[in-house]
Amino acid sequence: MKYYIIAGEASGDLHGSNLIKELHKLDANANIRCWGGDLMQAAGATLVKHYKELAFMGFVEVLMNVRTIFKNLAFCKKDIQQFKPDVLVLIDYPGFNLRITEWAKQHRIKVVFYISPQVWAWKESRVKKMKQTIDHMMVILPFEKAYFKNKWNWDVEYVGHPLVQVIEAFKRNVDSYEMKDDSTKDASANYQQSTAILPITQPPATKIIALLPGSRKQEILKKLPVMLEVSKAFPQCQFIVAKAPGQDDAFYEALLKPYPNVVAVSGKTYYLLAQSSAALVTSGTATLETALFGVPEVVCYKGSNISYQIAKRLIKVKYISLVNLIMDKLVVKELIQDELTVENATRELRILLEDEARKKQLQKDYADLKAILSAGGNASAKAAQSVYTIAAA
Repeated sequence: MKYYIIAGEASGDLHGSNLIKELHKLDANANIRCWGGDLMQAAGATLVKHYKELAFMGFVEVLMNVRTIFKNLAFCKKDIQQFKPDVLVLIDYPGFNLRITEWAKQHRIKVVFYISPQVWAWKESRVKKMKQTIDHMMVILPFEKAYFKNKWNWDVEYVGHPLVQVIEAFKRNVDSYEMKDDSTKDASANYQQSTAILPITQPPATKIIALLPGSRKQEILKKLPVMLEVSKAFPQCQFIVAKAPGQDDAFYEALLKPYPNVVAVSGKTYYLLAQSSAALVTSGTATLETALFGVPEVVCYKGSNISYQIAKRLIKVKYISLVNLIMDKLVVKELIQDELTVENATRELRILLEDEARKKQLQKDYADLKAILSAGGNASAKAAQSVYTIAAA
């Protein structure tokens, strides 16, 4: 059968790649065309457009690139029509994908939405149209199933969170990855879970601090400079920046040059987290990945002032990190906008490194978080089964 999958950022590429692998297990003749990234392509899909061409962050940035966005939408619709898929699978990325759902409904194309837009946080009014245009919704956060049922009378499928299986697979197989030649590695391991030695310039016993500043150039430029300045207060630590896929090395080199105890790695995010004592992490999927690795973290968010002021008035949730949202309490410290200063980030990082009681409480909360997310089972396999069933119907 023919599957058309659209993901618009790095996390969607990761989850899309695992969905594609599971679809190939179910359908030996699967013909998959996608918008996504290197992981989805390596998993066996034909890549139409890379997400690095699609990632625009914040209200102002979207307005500045509105012409490009509409060109991409027009091109996408034409490409779907020419491909004639049995099912269209949309992974998060709501600004783009929800426009596609309306068009697909008009053209009688079956639509599965995998990883719900965070309508419980803002733009809740979109749910009415989503119900009308999406044939099957799959959610990955435990509270979402009840939210859609109780508030909107919409039965959606909770499949569990795919990161649990991804990270556990990495932890189990890290030694075997080291023994394999690059050409035989699993695609996701080769891309994000490489076990090549980290470029540590400090003594072997040095504590490693991971810096995860995001995947979009706009957000990296807002947050990474603050994170880098923090490194000056910890000369005894090795700071390592996880580069975003799709961003040029030269972009990072200019930012890192003034900081002698900071290096960067590409394609080794999970190996970096596996060895880190603490982390400064931008909001998003990375906060959850860091927690599932058991790494104490400070969540950092800073956007353009106009975008932030608009978002502050529209977003209705207590927290910005997935860790805190899922646990419904302040598990990890959040430094948002004006609170994200070098002084504040330095103070919070020192607490994570030196306060034993704080570290002990974090590990307990992380264990509870993992138990909640594991309750759904193998998310990628469950999602693939639903996609396959709908495509075949």
